[in-house]
Amino acid sequence: MKTLVQCDFDGTITEEDASFYLLDEFANGDWRSLLDAYKHGEITVGEFNTRSFAMIREDEQTLLRSVEENVRVRPGFRKLIDYCTCRGYRFVIVSNGLEFYIEAILRALDINGVEVHAATNAFLPEGVRVQYVGPDGTVLQDGFKEAYIKLFLREGYRVIYVGNGISDTYAARHAHKVFATGDLLDYYERNGMSCEPFSNLSEVVDGLSHL
Repeated sequence: MKTLVQCDFDGTITEEDASFYLLDEFANGDWRSLLDAYKHGEITVGEFNTRSFAMIREDEQTLLRSVEENVRVRPGFRKLIDYCTCRGYRFVIVSNGLEFYIEAILRALDINGVEVHAATNAFLPEGVRVQYVGPDGTVLQDGFKEAYIKLFLREGYRVIYVGNGISDTYAARHAHKVFATGDLLDYYERNGMSCEPFSNLSEVVDGLSHL
């Protein structure tokens, strides 16, 4: 059976959430009240990111320099990429984060050719414009990760999910196997659901080797 590894980015491939870091450093407004509203189900993830990133008016290069200097990649990432390539597994990053910094971090690591689906962005005088476009070209306010895993399943893949956040819970429930850390791990343990915990991505490689 052909296998696909769907992997989150912020807090999964990176040790901290790059979006939250940028908002803490550069947002001109109370973005954390929007985060609280999202966590309580009062607004969608799309609305949260659209409204919060509109508070950032710095240019792209300023943001990239700050990310590259302050956001660390979780150990084992390259090993995971290499393992998937060796086994013929399709590795896909599907993230609620922003394309510009995900692609920049991958370039800085000299990792090329990784399939990435994330929020598109434009740098405008009134702030960073963020938009989620689903696999069918529809603009989404929610369910971005879930839309992609459903597509991969329709294409006949056995999907292995790797994630860390509350936004991963709906997508992960469709996967054949889940590797979890952070809030996603807490969610699985709290609800008595089966997953493989990890603290670094080499542990995900070890788990994949036993499939």
